[in-house]
Amino acid sequence: MARQGRCSASLVVLASTLLVITISLHFTTTQAANFTVGDASGWTFNTQSWADGKKFKAGDILIFNYDPSLHDVATVDASSYDGCATSPSSAVYTSGKDTVKLKKGQNYFICSIPSHCDWGLKLSVNASS
Repeated sequence: MARQGRCSASLVVLASTLLVITISLHFTTTQAANFTVGDASGWTFNTQSWADGKKFKAGDILIFNYDPSLHDVATVDASSYDGCATSPSSAVYTSGKDTVKLKKGQNYFICSIPSHCDWGLKLSVNASS
């Protein structure tokens, strides 16, 4: 009978260990990454190439740091991105420390302050699943 107790206890420890490993792997693979747009320079002119070479996934977070008296961040569709204009469905952020969760596929951002997008304050990011 003593052997059964030790064996059962060993199985409980093994099962618990496997459960902890499985949960840890799940959180490691599903945890979103945070990216600061423009790195130390922040959200400013000529950030279009900032995303080059970076790998983004749906659920990752973009952090937009900027002076809110000079810029804003608007999420737009492809047409609005190309035309440097917002639409009624565009979300516009104005805090200067905005976070936006990426959705699967292409994500488009512009500054909606007149002429800023035309001068290069825009960003397109593709997020895989």
